Amino acid sequence: MTEEEARVWLSAHFDVSRETMARLERFVEILLAAMDEQNLIAESTRPHIWARHIVDSAQLLTHGNSAGEGAWVDLGSGAGLPGIVVACLSERPVLMVESRRKRIDFLNEAIALLNLPHASVFGGRVELVPPRAAGVISARAYAPLPRLLESAAHLSDKNTLWVLPKGRNAQNELEATRPSWQGVFHVEPSVTDADSAIIVAHAVKPVVRKKGRA
Repeated sequence: MTEEEARVWLSAHFDVSRETMARLERFVEILLAAMDEQNLIAESTRPHIWARHIVDSAQLLTHGNSAGEGAWVDLGSGAGLPGIVVACLSERPVLMVESRRKRIDFLNEAIALLNLPHASVFGGRVELVPPRAAGVISARAYAPLPRLLESAAHLSDKNTLWVLPKGRNAQNELEATRPSWQGVFHVEPSVTDADSAIIVAHAVKPVVRKKGRA
């Protein structure tokens, strides 16, 4: 996907007003400017930022928009991908969870500069976020699936939709999860990388093992 194709894709899949596109363009500027101080994205992806990061994040909304009420909780938000992009394209409340001080400061500054009052940041580990029933939980390059589910289970209920880009290892991670977690899982292709995939799940809960007979 070229940079021009990425912009066309956004316009085709979302009601991208002139104001929304300007906000996304401003976010790209903020992200690239901050690269002088911290490594927010891979240097090799700078020339492809719209395809590799903006559309790669926005595509999660095409799955998450069907979720019920509740905030969008983004784990390990880092550079605001997908959290900031989701907040630019949706009115759903977005909570970004990030433990690194510089990343927390970056996210708070981006929220202020982009005027995103429905977005907020929790500075700390995922396990320390107060329990809630999120509408959507996302995580991009956060942790292997079994550990991800374990760390964030207290943020979900049976109606929570999990939207988890997992690259080329999606199927392997899903298989590794089956012995300890159950739910409705399926794998969707990524629009930005033919070899990558997104795990979409709901009704996720730990497997309850029956006690053996004495």
